[in-house]
Amino acid sequence: MAFDTALAVGATRQALPRIIMETQADGSIIVRQEGEIPAYPRCITERFMTGAQTHPDQVWMGQRSASGDWQTVTYAEGKMAMEAVASLLVERGLSAERPLLILSGNSIAHAVMALGAQHAGIPSAALAPAYALSGEDRSKLISVVEQLTPGMVFADHAARYLPAISAVLGPDVPLVSLTGVAQDRETIAYDDVLNTAPTAAMQAAHDAVTSDTIAKFLFTSGTTGSPKAVIQTHGMLCANQAMIREAYDFLIHEPPVIIDWAPWNHTASGNKVFNMAIYNGGSYYIDDGRPTTEGIHATIRNLREVAPTWYFNVPVGYQYLLDVLETDESLARTFFSRMRMMMYAGAGMSQAVWDRLQALAERHVEGGVPLVSGLGATETGPFALYHTDKKEKPGNVGVPALGVTLKLVPQEDKLEARLKSPSITPGYWRNAPLTSQAFDEDGFYKLGDALRFAVPGDPAGGFLFDGRLAENFKLATGTWVAVGQLRSRLVDALGGLISDAVIAGAERDDLRALLVPNWPRIRELAEALQSLSPEELVVHPVVRSALEQRLSAHAETATGSATRVVAAMLLLEPLNFDKGEVTDKGSVNQRAVLRERADLAEALYGDDPRVVHATWKGNR
Repeated sequence: MAFDTALAVGATRQALPRIIMETQADGSIIVRQEGEIPAYPRCITERFMTGAQTHPDQVWMGQRSASGDWQTVTYAEGKMAMEAVASLLVERGLSAERPLLILSGNSIAHAVMALGAQHAGIPSAALAPAYALSGEDRSKLISVVEQLTPGMVFADHAARYLPAISAVLGPDVPLVSLTGVAQDRETIAYDDVLNTAPTAAMQAAHDAVTSDTIAKFLFTSGTTGSPKAVIQTHGMLCANQAMIREAYDFLIHEPPVIIDWAPWNHTASGNKVFNMAIYNGGSYYIDDGRPTTEGIHATIRNLREVAPTWYFNVPVGYQYLLDVLETDESLARTFFSRMRMMMYAGAGMSQAVWDRLQALAERHVEGGVPLVSGLGATETGPFALYHTDKKEKPGNVGVPALGVTLKLVPQEDKLEARLKSPSITPGYWRNAPLTSQAFDEDGFYKLGDALRFAVPGDPAGGFLFDGRLAENFKLATGTWVAVGQLRSRLVDALGGLISDAVIAGAERDDLRALLVPNWPRIRELAEALQSLSPEELVVHPVVRSALEQRLSAHAETATGSATRVVAAMLLLEPLNFDKGEVTDKGSVNQRAVLRERADLAEALYGDDPRVVHATWKGNR
């Protein structure tokens, strides 16, 4: 497809929204966008069914088959498959009290099962595969099953998931699978599900769906490590898509083409991106790669064949991509050939990666491509704050989306962010106390994040993420440490050698950090490092010298003890999902890492030879 410069400029350079700000008597600040959300349908599958009539042959979803070719499903084919699934689930008596449990990763079958359930007003809950596959500790999976009481489970390949299924689900819960058979329960072949004839009962169930009907459950643990089921209603999902369409108005001009790796058990991809393709009549290609040293090769292969109009990745994923895009002109031309917008989230992006991305985009697209971020949560749909205009540096999460009201509540020296909109969850499934705690007296959801004005006093300039309130702590001097902001600055200061950092120092005299290493970048420091193991790299003089120099430069420019990290240590063991140290989208849970690696945090303040120290203004 030829790149249409006029379309790109017109579709992504829309007029900035008009932002209204009011200060209330109690000191809280209300910020919202002028205007109202356009009307939206009662459920996403209603939008899908309309699409099956208006563009039946349009590719809805694609994934790599076992042979390596793209397997695709059109909107017309998707409609028939969903109605078959919905008919079977209604026949089997599934409901909100007995929902569909999905244990597999992203796949066409996963998508059809989830949407088929939604079509009949039956919720589903997709879990990270690690809940079932990561070992003998199934406490999180047991907690999920106790909360949901599933009526059916879907797992793409039965053999992989049977040990966990047999351990936590009663034999009366049937299994739907593409391959394999369970000996302890009824197994229904996915192909047989697709052969189910549409029924009048299914149509009646679909007709009964309202905006308040539960569409799905998404599990989030936050900082507690205990999974909780966040209710996602049909109205939430549709209102959120109406907001997105108003914000990203290039979606109005052309159906999006999306290629995405992020997991559907997480709100960013499972809600926003997944539904964005459907709502705007676009195509979603499942990227079987990952933002890792090994996984990026599959992503690059896919990007050679699918040119996206909208692209998301975490900062480390962009870093891996840049290493190839900057030297592979053919790949770069394809990648940018119809790109309207790039988005990052999940962690702070360093200025170095930001600058490389912007420079590459400007080489291939007249005027460049907006590189944007935003802010939201599982409880907010997730789309809540956004920007589409080009910024000079990373970190700006934008302004409230149309229909979202932002309340900023003074807390110590921070502004706590709270949100209200039609895409906010009604609460947590079967947990009234937790639901009550999540909202304030005016019905605003308490996000748990702090924000600050990008331009003091001007909400139109957007907001900067100012850390998780639960992560911030005080030094022994009583000075508050803005952890999120400091982590971002430290990652930037170390110039790509790390992908994230965990800050230690509560009730201490100074700050120190556990560093999440970027081993490929570290090995680029010298030819002699190429074949060394992480254990050898940590103690190598070249690596230590590079870390010392960059850590010292950071310390030299810091304004005080609450913004200066004086010592650090590279982590050898990868962050552990099971222990809550990292989320599916790659963001680090600061509190969980400090809890699980308390010995390393303590070692930062001792004589451990792995610790690298900064020098600044004659101090060490």
